[in-house]
This record gives sequence, structure tokens and C-alpha cells, in this order.
Amino acid sequence: MPDRGGGPTGPRIRVGRPSRRVRTLLMTLGVLAVLGMAFTMFAGFWTEWLWYRSVQYSSVFTTTLWTKIGLFFVFGLLMALAVGFNIWLAHRMRPPLSAMSMEQQSLDRYRMGIAPYKTWLLLGITALVGLIAGASASSQWRTWLMWVNGVPFHQKDPQFHLDVSFYAFDLPWYRFLLGFGFAAAILSLIAAALTHYLYGGLRVTSPGARATAAATGHLSVLIGIFVALKAVAYWLDRYGLAVKSSDFKATDNWTGLRYVDANAYLPAKTILFCIAVICALLFFATLWRRTWQLPVIGFGLMVLSAILIGGLYPAIVQKFQVQPNEQAKEAPYVEKNLKATREAYGIDGAKVSDYSGTSKTKDKATLRDDVGSTASIRILDPNIVSPTFQQLQQIRNYYAFPTNLDVDRYSKDGKDQDTVIGLRELNLNGIPKNNWINDHFRYTHGYGVVAAKGTAADANGQPVFTEYDLPSKGTLGTYEQQVYYGEKTTTYSIVGGPQKEIDYSDDSGEKTTSYKGKSGVNLANPINRAAYAVAFNEPQILYSGAIGEGSRILYNRTPKERVESVAPWLTIDGDAYPAVVNHRIQWIVDAYTTTNGYPYASRTTLGDTTADSLTASNNSRAVVAQQNQVNYIRNSVKATVDAYTGEVKLYQWDTKDPVLKTWMKAFPDTVQPKTAISPDLMAHLRYPQDLFKVQRELLTRYHVTSPTTFLSGSERWQVPDDPTNKSGSAVPPYYLSMKMPDQPSQAFSLTTTFTPNGRDNLSAFMAIDADASSGDYGKIRILKLPTSTTVDGPKQVQSQFNSEQDIAESIKLLKGGDSDIEYGNLLTVPLDGGLLYVEPVYVRGGGLKYPLLRKVLVSYGDKTAFEDTLDEALNKVFGAESSTPPPTDQGTKPPPTSSNPTVQEALNDAQKAFDAGQAALKKGDWQAYGKAQKDLEDALQRAEDAQSKADKTGGSSTAAPTAGAKPSGSAKPSGSPSPSGSAGG
Repeated sequence: MPDRGGGPTGPRIRVGRPSRRVRTLLMTLGVLAVLGMAFTMFAGFWTEWLWYRSVQYSSVFTTTLWTKIGLFFVFGLLMALAVGFNIWLAHRMRPPLSAMSMEQQSLDRYRMGIAPYKTWLLLGITALVGLIAGASASSQWRTWLMWVNGVPFHQKDPQFHLDVSFYAFDLPWYRFLLGFGFAAAILSLIAAALTHYLYGGLRVTSPGARATAAATGHLSVLIGIFVALKAVAYWLDRYGLAVKSSDFKATDNWTGLRYVDANAYLPAKTILFCIAVICALLFFATLWRRTWQLPVIGFGLMVLSAILIGGLYPAIVQKFQVQPNEQAKEAPYVEKNLKATREAYGIDGAKVSDYSGTSKTKDKATLRDDVGSTASIRILDPNIVSPTFQQLQQIRNYYAFPTNLDVDRYSKDGKDQDTVIGLRELNLNGIPKNNWINDHFRYTHGYGVVAAKGTAADANGQPVFTEYDLPSKGTLGTYEQQVYYGEKTTTYSIVGGPQKEIDYSDDSGEKTTSYKGKSGVNLANPINRAAYAVAFNEPQILYSGAIGEGSRILYNRTPKERVESVAPWLTIDGDAYPAVVNHRIQWIVDAYTTTNGYPYASRTTLGDTTADSLTASNNSRAVVAQQNQVNYIRNSVKATVDAYTGEVKLYQWDTKDPVLKTWMKAFPDTVQPKTAISPDLMAHLRYPQDLFKVQRELLTRYHVTSPTTFLSGSERWQVPDDPTNKSGSAVPPYYLSMKMPDQPSQAFSLTTTFTPNGRDNLSAFMAIDADASSGDYGKIRILKLPTSTTVDGPKQVQSQFNSEQDIAESIKLLKGGDSDIEYGNLLTVPLDGGLLYVEPVYVRGGGLKYPLLRKVLVSYGDKTAFEDTLDEALNKVFGAESSTPPPTDQGTKPPPTSSNPTVQEALNDAQKAFDAGQAALKKGDWQAYGKAQKDLEDALQRAEDAQSKADKTGGSSTAAPTAGAKPSGSAKPSGSPSPSGSAGG
């Protein structure tokens, strides 16, 4: 037989299919990979659903999910149908014979290549564009829900006389639809043109007509649709002028129509709309005329008109009509902007009063007496004393306090007391040994509240604690002390199962507990365990023996995170604060509704406006904004998060806010009515800081109501930089119980100062009633100082403090050795026409790692004092003592006497050591002061030991020894023994 191979014989390398075993292995691996990806996606979805169900806000999850799914499929399908239909139509309109040319011969190869796969290619292209469009549309779920649930504002814009809801809820949705229409038209046009070209309907280099009649008609209709959409865009742009931001020298982020908008852009948009409609009709007419000549001419005229009418004409109007007489032309529009902006930010009720800035009363003794009734001056700065709380009340290394503590009010003997408060939260960095069991099973929660008087310090400069020790005790009564949810609790814990948790430690050793709450997700279900093992990338969750019946996983544990998750339509205030309410620790979170569509109201950027010297050093205090640039804001919701159960409750605070009403329609039964707020909770609600910071920033410009003054900028203010540190950021607002000139008594307030733009002297003082139970809650009072005289502002007062020779020498002495100075909050208090400045000065002395209050700076008029106590400083400034003796605070009382001679002897030694320490402190002899403190600690320890021994043996004593000044960290409100008198005033 002849060889038919035609080639050389010999061994051949045979490339065949893989063996069955290899194919089976590859197929198995592929299936496992797909299943793994599917389960990973399922785990994310399932754990999210379980979490929402655990907090009883599953309706938020389902409403959001179904809205996203609906938008995805509807708009994905519409885009796929639009593009797919035009590809199919272009293919069907292909000419039966292609021209004989090199171009068409080259295209023949492509046509033949894709012929067997045309259907699959069409499905693939349409699926791809549909997926992209659907994903983009699903992100518009907020826009859709606001449009479909929108309620009227019952306020109309001054230009078009439409309800504000049109701009806030309707216009954003119409713009989305318009953008989707443009995308569909452009993609369909591109797809149809490519299909026509591929099949000969369009020709580039071939002889003869460049396009068939069918291709001409098809593409003309698509271009006509695009131009028609442009006409709609021109019409909507007319209304968009009411919410358009522009550069204007009168203010940043100016919003609304100006003269040029109303008299040039508005008629231009109307004319361009008419031209675009005519141009679109010309394109549609090609279905009968089969020529592009008129549509192309029309399209060219439309583009030329857009340049001349929409661009050049407004520039001419601005140059030759507005600029020569700007104030007269712009005044009516500025007036509209002033009114709308003040309404949108809730500052339209701000009361501006003239204030002289200089004292009227000549009698210094009367002024001295008025200080106590005018303000409860807080000398304990919550932003400095956290390390002091840490040192004196941490008790165990696995507890910690937030960097910035909070100011609240607690009633004692029927009188509200400004209180600095913090929770002893879990600190995983301080546990004895970090491992998975310790981090997530044994050390799971913090324990107890620590609180101190805001207006006092003991003789050692330590806080006068009103709630202290572990377990906490004091004036707050009994409450659930375990803190499973807090600002520092950022990791997950697994509780309630076989593994016991460390509860707290006392003299008898560690106490253990097991979580009894219903919070978290049950891990007894193996599917749940597997899902969380994948979601948290922690395989041990799947097989660990520490997880069993009753085990629950807690996560999303910070208060702001929980509120943001259950109400994703809210903007969250940066400062959540704890309060003991109805025998439970509740985190209180302020939340806002916002919009970017309030006509004529100027915009503000929340991230920038709410930044100050505290957010610069502690990013966790930053606002959590759903929409960073807004021009309408309301504190519409007060939320609480239970520190033990994690339960989230949302309360309707602003009952008139249409934005909140819209979201309540979208998410029914998620927000409780205002009447559900208990009196105990109401006592701790306060005006939120971030809203106050937004309002004060707007009031630097919008405190004036005259368009002429606004345009001139002559009375523009600024928020001063914080003079107590070098951050260069704005001074934070301060909570303070004080009385404004028109108020009959003190009210819990939020205060700030203003300086003229570019200068450091004081231009105004602002306070807002922050007590939620007050009838004047939210009332803004501004004291405006005269422009003809200068009154020192915060920076100048701080400079004055630092430049006076006696004060400078005292500060130098305090800084001796390795000590360091920290300036507390510089408080400003209006007093009898003048302004009283008070600033506590803290020292981290020697080996101390925490600040102690050592001095108080006081300034009034041209008098300045730098003394050991607030009372002494006030006495020196006013040259008179108060006729009302200062209160004797716990922590500064003399030592009690005892019938036990050993105890009494130790207390006497403690008194001597304390006196020696005070004498050494005044001399600046730190070595002697350290020795006295050691003697004081030894004496107190002897007294405590002797008393304990007497108690065990049945001995009697009329008083327990004082042990508050122990530097070891067990400070109690009794404090160290000292002569009577308050260090804090």
C-alpha cells in the first residue's frame, strides 16, 4: 500500500483530549469554584438579613433590597431591549447585496465569521449593557423612594411658584430618567450604526451612496430621539436654575437665580427648547424625505444657538447690564436667597441684639455676685480630662474611656448639675493575652458609668466624681452597668454560649457572666455559623467548641454605625453621648434629614462645615453624611441605642419636616412618634453640635437681612480658630449652663463666638437653648458687638494670658522639669454688658501621665487673674468676694473624725501630708510635693486598713476613712482630705 500521508514516517507527538480523570478533576474544581463564589455571595446576603432581623428592622432591608432589584431589572431590561431592538432592526434592514469594493470584501470575512454566533452575540451585547444599566439604576433607590413617596413642603419657590417638593423629590428623578434616556439613545445609535456598517447599510469608501434609505431613516430617528431628549433637558434646565450653584462674590456656593439667570439664561433655555423640538421633528421627517440635508442644517443651527444664545448672550448681559449697577440689579435675587437660606437651615428665627461689650455696673461686689447666677462655669474640660478618668477610674487595663468625654445634665436635690460623663468601655489592647478566645469570647464588654461635676475639682486638681469605682456607685442610682455597645467597641463578640465572659474584677477576684440579652444573631444553626465564618473570614466560627447552644454573635456595635444601618437615609451627628435613662445606659444619637434641592438656599459641605479642632484630632467625631453637599437640614430624628441590648429606637423629633415624612412613608413603622419619648429620656436630649456648627457657619454671612449689606460684605464674620491648641482649626462649640441678657434664669446652652472676617477682635457671641425640655429649645440668640469699638476675641484673650509677666512666670514654673501645660476650653460668658472669659489650665506634672487642674485664668474687661481656684480668680478680677459662700464639694471636705484611735491617727497624718503638699505646690517644690503625696497615700492606706480590721472584729467607727486621693486609681468622690472650700468654685 502506498503511503498516503505525503510526509515522512516515524514517531509522532499526538495532542489529544485530556484523560477522563483529568477532565473529571477540572470539572469538579470548576463546580467547587462556582459553588464557593455562590456561597460567598449568599453569606454576605444572609448575614445582612440576619442582622437586620435581629435588630427588628427587617423592613428596612427588604424595602431597600426589593427597590434595588426592581430598578435593576426594569432599567436593565429597558436598556437591553432598546439596544437589542436597534441591533436587530439594523440587521433586518441590511441591503440584500453588498457593493463590490475592497471595503465590503474585508467586511465579508467578519460577516461570515460571526454568522454562526449572531444570536449569541446579540444576547451577549444586550445582557452586558443591561447589567451595567441595571447596576447604575439600582444605586438610585433613594431617588426613586423620595419621588414615589414625596410629600409637599407647602412652600413655593419665588420664581416658578412650584412647591419645594418638586425640586427636592421630583426633579432629581426626572434628571435620572433623562440621563438614562440619553445613554439608551447614544448606545442604540452606536450599536445601530456599527450593524449598518457591518452589513453594508453604511459605506465609508465604497462608490455610490454612503447610506441606504433604510439606514438613513433608522439613524435619523435615533438622532431625532436624542435631540428630543435634549429639548427636554433644556426645559428641565429652566427649573434647575433655582437650585443651581454658581460663583458669586457675596457668598460661597451661591444657589438660585441671579439677574443674569432670570433675564438671560431663562429665556435662552426656552428658545433653545423650541429650536431643539423643531430640529428633532426635522430628523423624524427623514422617514419620508430620505435626506439628511435639512436635519443637519437644523442641528448646526441648534449648536450655534446654544453657543450664541446660551453662552455669549448671558455674558453680554452680565458685562454690560449687571456689573455697572450690580447692587441694584442683584438685590431682589439676594433677598430671595437670604430668605430661602435662613428658612432651609432653621436660622430664620435667630434673634440678633446689640451688645455694648463693656460693663455697665460700677459696683464690683455686685458684679462678683452676679457671676454665680449668670453661669455655672464648667472648669472640667471633657476634651482634656479623659486621661485623668483613665488613670483614676480605669481600674483594669482592659477598660478605656473615649478620647473626648461628654457633657450632660443630672439632677441633684432638684437642681440640674452640668456633668462630665464617660463609659468604661472595653479595650482589647489592654487584655492580658490576645488570642481568638480572649478577644471574642472572654473579654466582651465594658462596665459602668464614670461621672464628675463639670463645675468643680478637688484640691489636687482631680475631678469630683459623682459616679465612680467598679462596679460603679454614686448618685446615678441602680442601672444595668454592662456595656456591650459603645464607641470603642469595633470588633465582634460571641456571647451566651458555653464560654463564660469576664464581667469585672473586685477584691474577691474575677466575676464571670453570660450574656442574657436577645441581641445579636443565633449561631446554633450550622448554616448561620458557616455564613459568618465566610463573611468574617474566620473559619474557627464553623468548628470551635466555644460556640454552642445559646451562642450569639454581636457586631455593628458602635452607636452611630447601628443607627446609620437601620436608617440609611439619615445623616448621623458626629457625637453620640451616653446617658443613664430609666435604669439603663442609653447612647443618644442625633440624626438629620437633608436635601440638596431647596430652591434659592445656598449649599454647604457638611464635612468642611462641621470640622473643628476636635474632629482634627479625633476623626470618629466626624459627621456621617449620606449626602455631603446639602442646602436643607433638620434634626428630625433622635435615636437611642441600648448599651446592653443594642436595641435601636428612632423617635420623630421634627414633626413638620417633609423630608422625614417622606422617608416615614417609604419605611413605615420604623420611626416612633415624638410622644413616645419618656420624660427621663427627654431630660437628657440636647441640641446637636453638628447642626449648630452648620448654622453658625451660615450665620457668619446670613445674620444680615439687608441685601445691600450682604452684597457689600462689610459685616461678614468668621468662626475663630481654637486658641488653646495649634491645630489651626475652628474653635468647637461648648455646652454651658448660662443666662443670656434676655433670659430670666440659666439654661443649658450651646455657645460660640464670632470675629470679623480677617481680624481677631470679637464681633458677636451666639448661644442656642440646648435643653430639649425647654420651651425655648433651639432658639438662637446673637449678641452683636459695636463695630466702632474693639472687644478682645478668644485669640487676643489667650495672647493676653500668655503675655502678662506674672502669668508667664507662673506658667514657666508650672512647666518646670518635665511637666507640660494643657489649656482647657476658653469659655465666654456675657456679663452685665461685658464678656467674662474663663479658661482652666491643666498640668501633666513629673511622672504623672494625666492632666490635673492647677490654675484658672479669668479675664473681664482689662482685668486678668491667674489663680489656683475659680473663686480666687474671680475675686481678684472683680476686687471683691462673693457674698454667697462657695459650695463645699465632696472631695474637698476635711477628714472625718473616728472613734477608732488608729484610724483617727492615720487621718491626722493624712491631713498633715495634704497640708505639706499644698505648701510645696505653691512654692513649686515638686520633690517635696511628691514626698507629701506618698505620705498622703500611706496614711490613707493605713486608715483604710485599720477601718477594715475594725469592721471585721466588730469595732465601731462613726466615719469611714477617706480614700479618694489614692494615685493608684481608685478615686472616690470623697477625695483627699483638705480644708473646706472648693477648688472649682
